[in-house]
Amino acid sequence: MRYMLLICGQSNEGSKPPEDGPADPATESWMAEMDGRGVRLIGDRLRPASMATTVRVKDGEVLLSDGPFAETKEQILGFDLLECADLDEAIEVASKHPAASWGTIEVRPLWPFEAPEQA
Repeated sequence: MRYMLLICGQSNEGSKPPEDGPADPATESWMAEMDGRGVRLIGDRLRPASMATTVRVKDGEVLLSDGPFAETKEQILGFDLLECADLDEAIEVASKHPAASWGTIEVRPLWPFEAPEQA
C-alpha cells in the first residue's frame, strides 16, 4: 500500500543548508536506507510557503492568492511517497526520519489507483 509522509515543522526560510542545496547528512542517510529497502518511491523538500500560490475557483472564476492557504507557524516542508506492506511498516519508516525528532510527520494512506476501463 502507498503512504504519503508529510514532513511538517517550523518555516525553513533562511535555514542552512540553502533550500536548493543537499539535505542534511541524517536525512541523506535515512533516504539511502529507505531507498535501499525499496520503500521510498520519491520525496523532496518544498520551497517556503511564502512562494506558494493558492488556487480557488468560485462561480467559474479562478482566484489566485500569494502564499499558503492558512497562516500557521508549522508548514509542510517536504514529502516522501512510500510503498509499504502496511501501516505498521509506514510508521516504522516515518519514526526513523530525522524530522520526527524536531517536527511532525503525518502518515497518510493513498487511495488505490484504479485505471479507467478501456472501451
